Amino acid sequence: MGVFIKLLKQYLRVLVIFSTILAGSCGGYPRLLQFPYDTGGRGLNSPTVELMPHISDANIVFVSDRNGSQDVYLFDADRRQLVELPGLNSLNAIASDPSISEDGRYIAFTSSQLGVSDIYLHDRETGLNLNLTKNLQAEVRHPNISSDGAAIAFEANRNGQWDILIYDRFGKAID
Repeated sequence: MGVFIKLLKQYLRVLVIFSTILAGSCGGYPRLLQFPYDTGGRGLNSPTVELMPHISDANIVFVSDRNGSQDVYLFDADRRQLVELPGLNSLNAIASDPSISEDGRYIAFTSSQLGVSDIYLHDRETGLNLNLTKNLQAEVRHPNISSDGAAIAFEANRNGQWDILIYDRFGKAID
């Protein structure tokens, strides 16, 4: 047992040295991001529930119920402020599972209305939402967008089994 502990300590020491070298060579990464708590709900952290964060570059997309409904929010970490998402959230829908492309243009998310869930793609440039799964007879969840925004992978339950499907940003299945 003593030999094992000695080897474990050596391994941890090497790991710390290696991670320090890597952190120094990546411009300070990894780094701990600390954002202030905002009681008014205008920041990243608020008195309400913040769920399902996804980060891409300086964009942090997440779900919150800070305005009385479960909606998608976008936070710009560089400017340290929320970004408006006109056209994304709907009064009669519950949003979940947001994922954002590397350039921040596209946001994929799940939206549930009257117990039916679909995967949507929001284009921040046009302000439009495209229902990617409107013709898919399946329960869907957990979309994940590719870094270039060209493909969206998600889970679908068509026959009592969860499968992974991949669609392009126009709603066409990629085989």
